[in-house]
Amino acid sequence: MHIIHCGFRALAAGLLLSILVPACGAAQSAEPALSLKDTIELALKANLQIKRSAEEINAAQANRNSNMTNFLPTFGTNYNYIHRNEARTQPSLLSGQSIVTSPDDQYTFTTSFTQPIFAGFGIINQYKISELGLDRAETSAKITRQDVILDAKNAYFSVLKAQKLLEVSYQTVTSISSQKEVSENFYKVGLSPLNDLLQSQVQLANARQQLTVAQNNLEIAKTQFNTVLRRPVNAPVSLLQELDYTSDTQTLDACLATAQKNRLEIQVADVDIEIAQKQVTLSEKDYFPTVNLTGAYARTGDDWQAHGGEGISDSAGWNVQATATWNFWEWGRTGYDRKERLARLAQSKYKKTEVLDAINLQVKQAWLRTKEAETNIVTIEKAVEQAKENLRITEEQYKEQVATQTDVLIAQTLLTQTETNYYNSLFDFKIAQAVLFRAIGQETLE
Repeated sequence: MHIIHCGFRALAAGLLLSILVPACGAAQSAEPALSLKDTIELALKANLQIKRSAEEINAAQANRNSNMTNFLPTFGTNYNYIHRNEARTQPSLLSGQSIVTSPDDQYTFTTSFTQPIFAGFGIINQYKISELGLDRAETSAKITRQDVILDAKNAYFSVLKAQKLLEVSYQTVTSISSQKEVSENFYKVGLSPLNDLLQSQVQLANARQQLTVAQNNLEIAKTQFNTVLRRPVNAPVSLLQELDYTSDTQTLDACLATAQKNRLEIQVADVDIEIAQKQVTLSEKDYFPTVNLTGAYARTGDDWQAHGGEGISDSAGWNVQATATWNFWEWGRTGYDRKERLARLAQSKYKKTEVLDAINLQVKQAWLRTKEAETNIVTIEKAVEQAKENLRITEEQYKEQVATQTDVLIAQTLLTQTETNYYNSLFDFKIAQAVLFRAIGQETLE
């Protein structure tokens, strides 16, 4: 009885240790526990890719506004000064005396405007391309947001998974430590052979090694979590436990249909095709002449104010003119440019087909992973309780000398593996479901 009591005391001490170690870690973390929604919101707020996407939208908006100004007239001014070694003169036909035709100092002030009238549809097409570029930037920003949400979910569930596996390792070490104490006491009184004690000692060493691995895995998961949220890598991580799950009832066909409807990558591919089509049309602008309306007002004088003077017959004047320009022969340059743009258009269409194929593959893989993990949860959930009961019965049988030390260690290994498989399946399901939501283009914060 004394031996059995010692074993129970060791077991109780080990269980207390397994409870206190996580509790101490929680006590060191003064921050409130984060939910999945909190994690996603913090990641979205801190992520640099989202900030870059916002700047890309700003750049696209500025580019569109810049191209809009091409429809409007441009205004300019020019101020010119000429100094001659001497004034230009010529004899007068009436008096025979010399008159000044150009003063030695001449100042000219000119202001002008240019209004495009027709540019071979180049201005309108360039503006439409810039509008499409803005649409593309906005859609790409939404894609980046979905990627960040997936990264946040993956980091969140990875930490919870690592925590549960660490708990399993703690419980395994505690249980084997207790069993080793029982084996040691049995050996001292001659109730069990030495190899029973050696087996328990070796198993305990292996369990402690696995515990170290589980501790490091948890630290790595926390580091990745802090990196996603752009926090210091050693910042404490406290998360709300999410052990429940809801069965995913979506069929594969429904997921594929939803992806075809929702995936923003398809929209980006469509915009790229439309941009390529506009580029083809833009390359054809040189097949047409360009027509501009220009006007100018000029003032000339022999002082800096350009208000006329000796030798300047007409000090001020203005004019308006329309100019048509057409380079009708450039050795096939326009045709070659158009062929290049047509090749780019074909590439864009091929790329869309590749995107569609990749999306279908992603959806099917994610759907199969989700179903696989869900099936494993249902299969293993009952096995955990069975493995716990099996270990309890085997330990009691060993204390009564009905079972061997090997039987106990096998039962403990079975329980550890079963619990590990259960938590792996549980959190793999949550991660796979998050991947599936991303694959079908469905944004969820929980």
